[in-house]
Amino acid sequence: MSEFDDFRDDDTESEPAEKEPELFYGSTDEFVRERLIHIYARRVGGGNASFRWAADWWNYSEAIARLEALWRAWEHLRLDGAIGSSAWWIEHADHHMPILLSTEGPFAKSEDSNRAGEPLPYTAPPEGLFPDMRNQI
Repeated sequence: MSEFDDFRDDDTESEPAEKEPELFYGSTDEFVRERLIHIYARRVGGGNASFRWAADWWNYSEAIARLEALWRAWEHLRLDGAIGSSAWWIEHADHHMPILLSTEGPFAKSEDSNRAGEPLPYTAPPEGLFPDMRNQI
């Protein structure tokens, strides 16, 4: 502190820190289970199917990394009511999902399948693999 602080023109009082928004989904698994497999209702399967997906997506390190990125981007962009949703689709989902669903992607050897219009196949990961981040300090 200086003896001249009382005469400063600028506002040096710190404003209260904004509360960080709470996560909507607590983990990558919750995001995949509750949202992603439903909005990507593509027909997947082995053989000559155009798209691949593995119900046990959590067994594929590339898939975990990409799906984590999709979830984190979605959590951030959901707060932008103007263009957040569009930005998520264009800049994130439209990039990562074609790679994940590709016949050359991480799920290339998967035989998991569904019917047209059904959610992507899903198997729950082992307990504790994706802890709820809303409960983290």
